Amino acid sequence: MNGLGGLNKSPNGVVIGLVQLKLPLIESRADVAKQTARIVEMVGKARRNMSTLDLVVFPEYALHGLSMDTRDEVTCDLDGPEVAAFKAACVANDLWGCFSIMERNPGGNPFNSGIVIDPAGDIKLYYRKLHPWVPVEPWEPGDLGIPVIDGPKGCKLALIICHDGMFPEMSREAAYKGAEIMLRTAGYTAPIRDSWRFTNQSNAFCNLMVTANVCMCGSDGTFDSMGEAMVVNFDGAVIAHGTTGRADEIVTCEVRPDLVREARAHWAVENNIYQFGHRGFSAVRGGAGDAPYTYMHDLIAGKYRLPWEDTVRVTDGTSCGLPAPTRRYGERFKEAAE
Repeated sequence: MNGLGGLNKSPNGVVIGLVQLKLPLIESRADVAKQTARIVEMVGKARRNMSTLDLVVFPEYALHGLSMDTRDEVTCDLDGPEVAAFKAACVANDLWGCFSIMERNPGGNPFNSGIVIDPAGDIKLYYRKLHPWVPVEPWEPGDLGIPVIDGPKGCKLALIICHDGMFPEMSREAAYKGAEIMLRTAGYTAPIRDSWRFTNQSNAFCNLMVTANVCMCGSDGTFDSMGEAMVVNFDGAVIAHGTTGRADEIVTCEVRPDLVREARAHWAVENNIYQFGHRGFSAVRGGAGDAPYTYMHDLIAGKYRLPWEDTVRVTDGTSCGLPAPTRRYGERFKEAAE
């Protein structure tokens, strides 16, 4: 059930529009300004297209394209003109909006950041991508965790970005912090199509959570992004899917956070997000609440190491033309040089 894409909105529904935005080629500040105007225009299109819409979601790289360019000339600040334009667009169209920026980071590489803005023009969610798509992406690893906010109509809303969704711990963390809807924005290209689809479904089902997911779309003359907007219900069923690969198509869907809450409270079989911390509750009262997972303990202790660690050959970005880093995590450029 998706309310005919949101045309028939129920009292408890949240209508989401996923923009399969055409992939831009960004080489200058003027290009960034032009693409900012394009995104603002698409916010207006989303509102005109669907009067019931609550939230419009733009993909990762919507503003910057896939160049992996880290120059200050094409990166942005939270208090810069691009974000100001996005805020104004949300106010003008009475919409929540999710946007992507490559955020300037003095002393380090830029962050790949996502923001969610409410209809009053306030940033309610601010996230930095925890898992850049190595070895390709040069972005600084995120340091803000996974925030969960009160979103449209009071739903619990989270955002992760692209490669983040390949790690089941990311969606589990979002759900553990209360997320009923998890957005996943991406710039993925066609070779990732199948992985994109089944991880969007598993992230939803394993956590009794709606996932709403969208990639960039079309070609910039070098790269071809795939669109593939998908909304997956908490039972793992795909309830909306942009299968045409048509650039600038807005795939819409109504989702029901109230039914997520109902399932989390009443499901017995496959209530996996609860049962994960209550193993075997049919045998022992309350279930086992231990952590029998070696990798968790080792990661916390700073000892995470795979049995095949010494055989891994790609451990930096040099294979993709990026310089080998010299800084440790948490160090700034100046500190690393001293």
